[in-house]
Amino acid sequence: MTEPLLRTEGLTKHFKIGRATSRRTLHAVDDVSLAIGEREIVALAGESGSGKSTVARLLAKLYQPTAGEIYFQGKPLSAVRGRRAVLRYRGDAPMVFQDPFASINPVFRVSHGVMRCLKLHRPDLSPEQRRNEAERVFTAVGLTPASEVLQRFPHELSGGQRQRVGFAQALALRPKLILADEPVSMLDVSIRIGLLNVMATLRDTQGVSILYITHDIASARYVADRLIIMYAGHIAETGPTEEVLSRPRHPYTQLLLSAVPDPRAPLAVGAETDRGEPPRVIDPTPGCRFRWRCPLAIDECHHVTPPLRELLPQHSAGGRRDAGVPVRRRGSSRPGTAPRAAARGWAPRRRLPVIRSWT
Repeated sequence: MTEPLLRTEGLTKHFKIGRATSRRTLHAVDDVSLAIGEREIVALAGESGSGKSTVARLLAKLYQPTAGEIYFQGKPLSAVRGRRAVLRYRGDAPMVFQDPFASINPVFRVSHGVMRCLKLHRPDLSPEQRRNEAERVFTAVGLTPASEVLQRFPHELSGGQRQRVGFAQALALRPKLILADEPVSMLDVSIRIGLLNVMATLRDTQGVSILYITHDIASARYVADRLIIMYAGHIAETGPTEEVLSRPRHPYTQLLLSAVPDPRAPLAVGAETDRGEPPRVIDPTPGCRFRWRCPLAIDECHHVTPPLRELLPQHSAGGRRDAGVPVRRRGSSRPGTAPRAAARGWAPRRRLPVIRSWT
């Protein structure tokens, strides 16, 4: 087994909220252990508030962890101190933010950000070399002609083009890992596929690993090699993407798959929807945080937090059982009954839609 490019052990981040007289603790991330290999795209999926963006900011050293450790190329990040060492790491693991309209300074031309990154992180380059490198990375992400796009202002670019500029800025640093925090969530569906293809191309041609944070299970299936499902600061399930989606073992993974729209399925009038309580992450009590919405919850779930267990090779899940999840199909008249395939513990409720490019 080779050492992964990046791994975490027991990564935890808590925030203090409220006033001094009513101080409470927000458990954003609790005991997260994950790994990202060389030339690999890992998708981190989950609902809003599950801790995905907090994990990315911890990996980017924008937040300091409350507990746990992050290892990059086998070395702990807690030992990375000093301005030069931090700059070197942030050049190896840059971040692409969610909002393409707020991540670029509207006063300057789009070349300003790329040239500044090159001057800061690669001071050995001459002005002419920096210009050539900026044109190279713009071409690599599909912004052509690069010499013309570099002279434009941000308001002259579309949202998809701005997000490509963000990837170009990260690529200019010759990174080993790109932390992409929901890079396609604010883009039109018609242009998302182009940016997903850019990510796959960077992995294949540039050898860059990517942590892809998303709400969209379909896009994660399209581009990711491995999938990590998070819920309320904990990892619920992790494994190869096709394995997790075809054989989901955690109730929350099954719930996410049930929410994927299927245009071939008939409309179910009065279909049952998820009515569970939202996760409790402010001063949470012991026990499984999904127990309020889990159809398999028992009394033990209110007292014991289930550990992440390896059920299949490279496929791990939390929860007290490793069997399928008895969920109700839309339009079913028998609540609490499980489909025959799900009762065997491996099949999702519906097939995911296939993403096709129209170009």
